[in-house]
Amino acid sequence: MAFGSFNEQGGSAPMSEINMVPLIDVMLVLLIVFMITAPLLTHSVKIDLPTAASQANNEKPDTVTLALDAAGALYWNDRKIGDEELATRLATAAAQPVQPELHLRADRETRYQKLAEIMSAARAAGIQKMGFITVPEH
Repeated sequence: MAFGSFNEQGGSAPMSEINMVPLIDVMLVLLIVFMITAPLLTHSVKIDLPTAASQANNEKPDTVTLALDAAGALYWNDRKIGDEELATRLATAAAQPVQPELHLRADRETRYQKLAEIMSAARAAGIQKMGFITVPEH
């Protein structure tokens, strides 16, 4: 062993180094295991998929832009509308076969209460897709 003898007269000093051989053996075994298993994880199963005579649906839904300025005026696709007309337009948009996406543009100074009312009215009308339009920072 590398620790020396119990005899104080002729013994050598105890060995204080770490034995690296077992650590290297373990690392080599792990390397081999990973080299064998890595190609198995990326292997795909070859199957023969059925074919069908159909075309992909490339139809994009229309977008409706609803803008709200700082004074609280509403604009439906850049045309000014009143608050009472908003519910009717949202209901007709929701009733279309391919429902349009509602894009909300609001002025920086717009009150959150007004935006919350518009979003609630859109959800009540049945609009499924809604998004906010912002300007990216430079």
